[in-house]
Amino acid sequence: MLKFYKNLSGNSGVKAYDVGDDFIIVAFVTGDTYRYDYVIPGQEHVENMKYLAEEGFGLSAYLSKAVKGKYARKL
Repeated sequence: MLKFYKNLSGNSGVKAYDVGDDFIIVAFVTGDTYRYDYVIPGQEHVENMKYLAEEGFGLSAYLSKAVKGKYARKL
């Protein structure tokens, strides 16, 4: 179940997210939703994204700078 992203910066493109043991799902304000997992873009990125999602700050920037469109699939 998706949880609303806190968006502490006030200008994030991320709307909501959901996490599992080896994945994160990110829903954007554009309506697009993507799954990122340990295969694509990899465990380190997914764990960083999970942390940022829970913090409510920096996830959108991390996605645009570090992940750059590498996702497992569009939902």
